Amino acid sequence: MSMYTESLSIVTIFDGQGNALIHGSYNEHTYASGVALKHALFAWHEASFYGTELETRYIEGLELVLLPAEMVIPFFAEPKSLRHVEWIWTDLAAHLVQIAPLLGALIDDKHYIPSYSAFQSGKLQWTWDEEILESDERALFDELSTEPDFVEALKAAFSASVFHNHYGTEATASDLRREHPLLFSKNHTVATGMDEKEWLVSIGWKADNAPFRPALQLLEPDDEVAAWRLQLVLQNKRDAAGISHVRMNDYGEVFGSWPSEWTTHIRQRSASWLERLRVSLPAGILNTENEDILSGELNDEVAWRFLTADSQRLLESGWQVLLPAWWEAASRKKPRLRAKVSSGEGSRAGGSLFGLDSIIDFNWRIAIGEIDLSEAEFAELVAKNVRLVRFRGEWIQLDPALLAQIRRAMASVDKNQGLSFQDVLQLHLLGSSESIPAEDGSSAEEEAENAERVRLEVELNEHLIKLISQLNQQTEHPKLAVPDGLRAELRPYQQEGYAWLSFLRRFGLGACLADDMGLGKTVQLIAYLLHIKENTPDADPNKRPSLIICPTSVLGNWQKEINRFAPSLKVMLHYGSGRLVGEAFVEEAMNADVVLTSYATCSLDQETLQGLTWTSISLDEAQNIKNAQTKQSTVVRSLPAKHRIALTGTPIENRLAELWSLYDFINPGYLGSSREFNNQFANAIEKEKDGQRTADLQRLIKPFMLRRKKRDPAIQLDLPDKNEMKTYVNLTAEQGALYEQTVNELMEKMQKLEGIERKGAILATLTRLKQLCDHPILLTKEALPEDASAAALALGSVSASGSSSAAAAVSADGTILDTELLISRSSKLERLLAMVKELREEGERCLIFTQYIGMGEMLKLVLEQELQEPVLYLNGSTSKAARDRMIDQFQSAEQPPAADQPNAFILSLKAGGVGLNLTAANHVFHFDRWWNPAVENQATDRAYRIGQTRDVQVHKFISLGTLEERIDEMLESKQQLSENVISSSEGWITELSTDELKDLFTLRRSVIG
Repeated sequence: MSMYTESLSIVTIFDGQGNALIHGSYNEHTYASGVALKHALFAWHEASFYGTELETRYIEGLELVLLPAEMVIPFFAEPKSLRHVEWIWTDLAAHLVQIAPLLGALIDDKHYIPSYSAFQSGKLQWTWDEEILESDERALFDELSTEPDFVEALKAAFSASVFHNHYGTEATASDLRREHPLLFSKNHTVATGMDEKEWLVSIGWKADNAPFRPALQLLEPDDEVAAWRLQLVLQNKRDAAGISHVRMNDYGEVFGSWPSEWTTHIRQRSASWLERLRVSLPAGILNTENEDILSGELNDEVAWRFLTADSQRLLESGWQVLLPAWWEAASRKKPRLRAKVSSGEGSRAGGSLFGLDSIIDFNWRIAIGEIDLSEAEFAELVAKNVRLVRFRGEWIQLDPALLAQIRRAMASVDKNQGLSFQDVLQLHLLGSSESIPAEDGSSAEEEAENAERVRLEVELNEHLIKLISQLNQQTEHPKLAVPDGLRAELRPYQQEGYAWLSFLRRFGLGACLADDMGLGKTVQLIAYLLHIKENTPDADPNKRPSLIICPTSVLGNWQKEINRFAPSLKVMLHYGSGRLVGEAFVEEAMNADVVLTSYATCSLDQETLQGLTWTSISLDEAQNIKNAQTKQSTVVRSLPAKHRIALTGTPIENRLAELWSLYDFINPGYLGSSREFNNQFANAIEKEKDGQRTADLQRLIKPFMLRRKKRDPAIQLDLPDKNEMKTYVNLTAEQGALYEQTVNELMEKMQKLEGIERKGAILATLTRLKQLCDHPILLTKEALPEDASAAALALGSVSASGSSSAAAAVSADGTILDTELLISRSSKLERLLAMVKELREEGERCLIFTQYIGMGEMLKLVLEQELQEPVLYLNGSTSKAARDRMIDQFQSAEQPPAADQPNAFILSLKAGGVGLNLTAANHVFHFDRWWNPAVENQATDRAYRIGQTRDVQVHKFISLGTLEERIDEMLESKQQLSENVISSSEGWITELSTDELKDLFTLRRSVIG
């Protein structure tokens, strides 16, 4: 009785790419469908997911299964077939079953080689290595030779399988490129006369079994021969110093002396050497009329070309090349142009340097390796008009293109006019990174090549070495006593900061004090202002006041801090409707030590403030001038001053253009024009992530920026811990439905809108989705229940004044409001309420930040009713007086606390994120997320700063499955960029494709509550 329940005949044909097309028939007359064949033949084939991933094709009404080329040999090498089926392999299928196990073993054992014929036609393919085949295996291949089409199909399948199994990943493909670069070199040529074995040896795939290797040696001029020459040599593989000099005639015959065992190998190979030399060497080098074709003398130009180009081409075609021992070092010795600063103080004026525009005398020096040339010696060498010259016992290469660049660079600077201190400083800081500009009209390719080869350097004198070392904070700045009038004990790092500001003032160099929030930038600047006052006699005709420009929200804070730490400083407040203008302002200001004003007032009173040349201008929260195109930024940068200082904890919030604006204020022109800065740094760093440009920019900004972090070991603040945690919440069903509706509406618009309208729609939707994550009412715009908005406003005025102890939220008509519905519609609100209640039971206080005024009002309403205590709310419309009262109320340390003591403080992120000291709180809530980590951290630092004695808990609320979750992922990445003083804006979102937008915005429904 037969063990088979059915029989299936398999027929295989191949397409031109090595793929196998398979069809079958039951009992030799009923064709199997494609599905039936896949189920039967590939039932155990895991690589094709048991046949389910295989395609089917129709040819002349017959359904065939396509087996990809890379699967053909592995499958037929070990076909796992259903046992109840009798398999009948016909024609090519039978040959495959016979030959595939051998080919599969060759692939597994890596007994394959690149195809010589394919390489000659510009392709990379693989074939089996016939040299390792046994006699019976050779016989098997010989049988197949009668079917050349089948053999070609086998080779295609074999090659595809090698690629798939051994070079199918990026890592393995990279390994192949690294180990055998000549397989991929566009310049690698196959010399005429070279057979497959020689080619495999030339690319390094197989070892050469000859005991020597042929090589070309370049001989330099000497006492006997005054010209360059080429020599064919045979180099002993076991002893590199064992070299036999030989001659070759025009017939490929080699003459000379060598070990006798080399003779056979030489006679077998010399003809191919001749053919390869003819292909690889430029015309004119081979002397076909002489018995030694390499006997000709080479002039300087030909020798230069051989050293720089021909030798490389010979190496790529498989030749060994022996060059003079000095060439490798000489080829690296590119001429360097140095401006050697004259000895002394450095300034042409003879005194201390003052400002970046100070002029410094110098002399040109040209260095080539260890050889240092004066301008006259260099001109003498150039006049010889040669590429290679022996000078002071050393060979020097003189590339005309490099020499031309050096001459252009020397001509571009008027030596009689000297260099500015800014030029010297930048050249020193950038070192070999600063290239000489290319000649006008040069192509971009020439500029790129030349920029890599010639550099302009500067050689400092002793005075400048010390100064620039101090600027780079590599050596200590001069010690400076604390001003007598300072009523504060400076921490060591604060004293260093104050001394640093004063040090830069001495040289007329602007400063950016960029310490972390809470490290006391204010007191460091106050010490600096006192130092100016105490070291400027009242009778000095050049005495001028200092100007401080700050956000309106911190004007009161500056008044209090100056009065507290430096009561001897006379402060004039220039703010409000009654402020002075014109001559009256100048007269009053000249009697003050410090004039305080706001950014907004500065924009309004430009002419008045320009009426004085200030002894110093200091910007608090200097990121307010980050946009260089705004009137506010333009006005601030236009004010005349002897010294300029920027205070900011966030020198860059979004884009490098902000850094340019900051530096154009403190040191105008130092980073070039805005356009030059973008071309040289911003584009390369932000778009191309250019590491070299990033390092260059960091070197340039470092001398004028002092940035310390709270966690720096040297700071030793002994601050408590700051624990940041993310609180994830689900959307309510209502929020989820509105969210999806909003996204769908945007997707519909994306099919119709273009340009600025498209960008506007995307940004508007961003705002709507973020508001929706907070509370649906922010999107639906419905009135709060029972006119709660009016109640919130009423309570806002009561709480701000501190004259009421409201126990619950009441509407305008005095009725108690039920806030349960408000809470139930937002998972965030519900979670926040629970957390605030818990911390209040522990007697702790909190700050709550939100971007939206409506949300702030709602939070105030809900928290006051649920906590039964007053809650403060500060936003951009809060007056300065109310703001100061709120801060005093919240910071109150009265024990026991008064009945109307506020313990929760809601703040607008923009209005309350800077300039406030709120260390009474040890919990910070970010109810909604901001695009910028620096802004969030700045807000957090209202509580986490000097004076804080408890651990600070930072809670960041995130709605799961929404844009907020994706924002959080972006913030994590952006924070890392910020650490490197690089960042980017959210504008990239408007450039996304519609599909990318959909992926970014679409809500994952599984997370809806």
